Amino acid sequence: MPRRKPGRERPQRRKSMGHGERGDTFRCVGCRLDVPMIAPGTAHRNHCPHCLTSLHVDHRIPGDRRAGCRGRMAALSVTVRQDGEWLIIHHCQSCDGLSANRIAGDDNALALLRIAVRPLSDPRLRANALLTL
Repeated sequence: MPRRKPGRERPQRRKSMGHGERGDTFRCVGCRLDVPMIAPGTAHRNHCPHCLTSLHVDHRIPGDRRAGCRGRMAALSVTVRQDGEWLIIHHCQSCDGLSANRIAGDDNALALLRIAVRPLSDPRLRANALLTL
C-alpha cells in the first residue's frame, strides 16, 4: 500500500519519550502476546499487529500518552486516505471515544481485510446496491 507523501510530517512525540513498563515491548490486552514497540511504517506502535486491539493512551497527538481513560479499544472499521494509506478506526469500550490509527507494515493483513469487508456481510445491504458501485 502506498504511504503518504514524504515531507508532510504530522505532529508526533519522538520515541525517546519512552513507553513505560517494559521499554521495548508491551503486552496486548486482547490476545496477551508481547508486541515490540518498533513498527515498520509508523513512528508509534499503538495497537497489536495480530488482533488489532489497542489501549486508549494517546489524547490528541500520537505518542503523547496523555489520555486518562486507559480503556480497551477494539478495531471497529478501516478507512483509506486520499493518498491510499489505511487507517484503523478504534472504539474505546470505556469512554466511547473514537480514534484513527495508521496501520503498520507488520499488521495482520487477514484481520485488516476481515474488518474492511464486514459491511458487505450485513444482510440489510441489498445486493443490487453493490452492483451499482
